[in-house]
Amino acid sequence: MTALSSAQTGAVSRNPFTGDVITVLPFAAAAEVEHALESSWQAFQGWRKSDTDARASLLTAMAHALRNHARELAAMMSDEMGKPIVQGVSEVEKSARLCEWYAQHGPLFLQPEPALVENNKAFVQYLPLGPILAIMPWNFPVWQVLRGAVPIIMAGNSYLLKPAPNVMGCALLLEKILTEAGVPAGLFRVVNADNDAVSTLINDRRTAAVTLTGSVRAGAAVAALAGAAVKKCVLELGGADAFIVLADADLDAAVAGAISGRFLNSGQICIAAKRIIVESSVFTAFRDKFVAAVAALPVGDPRNEATYIGPMARYDLRDELDAQVQATLAEGAECLLGGHTMQGEGNFYAPTVLSNVRPGMTSFRQELFGPVASLIVAKDADDAVAMANDSEFGLGGSIWSSDIEQATSLAARIETGGVFINSPTFSDPRVPIGGVKNSGFGRELSRFGIQEFTNAQTVWRES
Repeated sequence: MTALSSAQTGAVSRNPFTGDVITVLPFAAAAEVEHALESSWQAFQGWRKSDTDARASLLTAMAHALRNHARELAAMMSDEMGKPIVQGVSEVEKSARLCEWYAQHGPLFLQPEPALVENNKAFVQYLPLGPILAIMPWNFPVWQVLRGAVPIIMAGNSYLLKPAPNVMGCALLLEKILTEAGVPAGLFRVVNADNDAVSTLINDRRTAAVTLTGSVRAGAAVAALAGAAVKKCVLELGGADAFIVLADADLDAAVAGAISGRFLNSGQICIAAKRIIVESSVFTAFRDKFVAAVAALPVGDPRNEATYIGPMARYDLRDELDAQVQATLAEGAECLLGGHTMQGEGNFYAPTVLSNVRPGMTSFRQELFGPVASLIVAKDADDAVAMANDSEFGLGGSIWSSDIEQATSLAARIETGGVFINSPTFSDPRVPIGGVKNSGFGRELSRFGIQEFTNAQTVWRES
């Protein structure tokens, strides 16, 4: 969702490897949008009365269904957005583990909590809110959807999904699989809404809250609508994560982490190693190892199990990425590898390494959503932290160092929602994910994610 008005008449799914159109689905008419919302509302009326054991059992059934259809879902992701199929299978497995984790721990997070009031006369209970509208992106069509849906459903809410138009096939397949697993009708509902319909959904009294993962522009538009309707929203927006390599880091481990942190999912990840900031004394050694590793990455057919980097999801995004790369080079950066679209079949952008990137350049300031890494030299650890914070974004980041205590101290100075020491950034149900600054607000996953969309109701009992 890039704006709140739509020129398109439908959702178009195009295979980025072959260029073939897979499906064209007209956007839902007003009656279809109303039906989706009413079915979500009715499902909530029943589901809110279920106990946590019943909800946990449903999540366990969902995990089994996901594993049974892992290859089918992965193939759909390969076809619709170019995800390498091995990575797609891993995404489905990660989503199944998410279901199992919340099945195990969700009931505990929803237990009433005693308040610090004498004689135990007050407690807080976590009650469901209603249908939650989820506006989701295309880059993780299963994980991104379920990391919100699973805790939302576990909390007793219903989940109304507005997917990205280019992955409607993934969304509808996921809905079918979950329905067959026993998810009650309307509890997980897909609606092919255009931006005008999204506005209608947010303003409708039956919609309790909104969650969005997407661009800053889309987040600002949705937050304005939600605010005007006095509805809570959770936003996970863009990122330009710093990947800091200090002089005492294990360089081989740091290079391996930078490869997966930057080039997994063809570089199309919000929380990813986009700005690689390396202390000057080890910069040359790191650079040479990193460029060699990037050059060796297999690029090709996403259905091929050997492929690590597939085509970019959309043709317009490849053009935008190339424009950002060319602007950075015009500003004085050096291209060590790639820096161009790839000729022949498929919407490929060559794996690219930019060096001599400095604050103020395009690839330093903006989010580059694709297989492009920017190498930046830091004088020392303090300089690296200052450059990490010199960004409108604040989603995640990494620090690589053999001195864990020093790295932990530095982490507290970095203005992001998460810092990973000697690890690339990733999402895990055991810890919250979310951002600060223009990367959004609110949290997903862990106990924070399940309690975001509940009514923390105080109950005070006088004898």
